[in-house]
Amino acid sequence: EVISFSEVDYEGVRLPHDDPVVVTLMVELFTTKRILIDSGSSADIMYKHAFDQLRIPVDQLKPVKTPLVGFAGEMVNPLGSIDLSVVAGTTPRQTHVQMTFLVI
Repeated sequence: EVISFSEVDYEGVRLPHDDPVVVTLMVELFTTKRILIDSGSSADIMYKHAFDQLRIPVDQLKPVKTPLVGFAGEMVNPLGSIDLSVVAGTTPRQTHVQMTFLVI
């Protein structure tokens, strides 16, 4: 479905701009704010602090052996991965998907 923006959405925005897209989603029925959408990333990442707030036991994480490599070449070893339910939007325009997050 098409996502579009009106003039009202540009209120307070200085044009031209290249701001990142930041959204709020429901992750495992918890409202999760300040989610950065990076369409150039090949991984869905969740920081350990956010994971802890979901109150999911760490033993639910699946092992991940491959490190993540950033643009500057830095390497981070994920604590593991987990499949979580994510809901975007509100009824009647709502979507529900399962996403695999790497927890770092």
